[in-house]
Amino acid sequence: MSRPFRRKQPEQAYQKRGEDVQMIRQITGEYLYYEKGAVVIQTSGGIGFRVFVPELSPLLNTREGETISVYTHMAVKEDSISLYGFPDRDSLQLFQQLISVNGVGPKAAMSILSLGTVNRVKSYIAAKDGKSLAKAQGVGKKSAERIILELSDKISPLPEGEAGIPDTEASDMPAVTSQRSEAIVALTTLGYTRKEAEDAISHVPEEDLSAEEYIKKALKYLL
Repeated sequence: MSRPFRRKQPEQAYQKRGEDVQMIRQITGEYLYYEKGAVVIQTSGGIGFRVFVPELSPLLNTREGETISVYTHMAVKEDSISLYGFPDRDSLQLFQQLISVNGVGPKAAMSILSLGTVNRVKSYIAAKDGKSLAKAQGVGKKSAERIILELSDKISPLPEGEAGIPDTEASDMPAVTSQRSEAIVALTTLGYTRKEAEDAISHVPEEDLSAEEYIKKALKYLL
């Protein structure tokens, strides 16, 4: 007697596909423009890929028309396929470790990576600093605690000199809260370059300010 055929539920099928299939692992091409948290890269074949990147990623220092290369993670859902891009394999690996934690999706992982350098984020996790992790947009206290519980024994910060930014420099950088990130994006829409916006915001002392207040203080430095 044959067994009855059981069809997979769509959500399960797509979730499995997203875990197993990583067809696009790296993209190199011309940087076209930045929009809503993503860069658009046109390959030599004329295909334009929209790739989400963390706020303050060094990839955003690329100018329009320049060649850009990103390591990517492809997230497949039932109704969408999204690409997330990173400047190096270490950043990509940390992203993938974060989304392996139950309840942490790609958007939350990108917010965490927007807190600072990869080494800084690793330091938060290794030191079990849930308060700093919870500053990321969309990451609450419970999610931060879950990340620490599942990853603190698996992650170690890079030795000084091997990280993208030396530890001494990273320690002097203010943590990038969601309000600061929003302010940086807003300044770029006003015509300032990404580097100018980041530099101006870095001169604003880290306080409990709204994005609008950060913008006002940063403009005083720029004008």
